[in-house]
Parts: sequence; structure tokens; C-alpha cells
Amino acid sequence: MAKTGNIQPTGDKLKKALRWISEATQEGPDQKREDILREAETRFDLSPAECEFLDNNFS
Repeated sequence: MAKTGNIQPTGDKLKKALRWISEATQEGPDQKREDILREAETRFDLSPAECEFLDNNFS
């Protein structure tokens, strides 16, 4: 069980999404971060909790 306030991603899909977000941000710095996050959420089929984690920590 993850601790509240923990900013470490626990799921494998989330780790892959974070890696992809980093690459996408570097390749397209003019893209809106919100658009990149939404694409990652869909591309990696993230759960609502994982999407909330991204929104809270990377928006």
C-alpha cells in the first residue's frame, strides 16, 4: 500500500508513462503539458488514481 503524500510512482504503466512524458516534452517543448499528460493517460491506459497522480504532480 502506498503512503499518502508519496510522490513516487508505484505502477509499471505509470513509470512508462512518465518516461514517455519526459521524452515527449523534450521533443516538443512547444506542446502544452496538459495535452502531453492526456495523451499519456490514454496511451498507457492509466487508472483514475494514476491520472490524478500525473495531474497533481506534473500539471
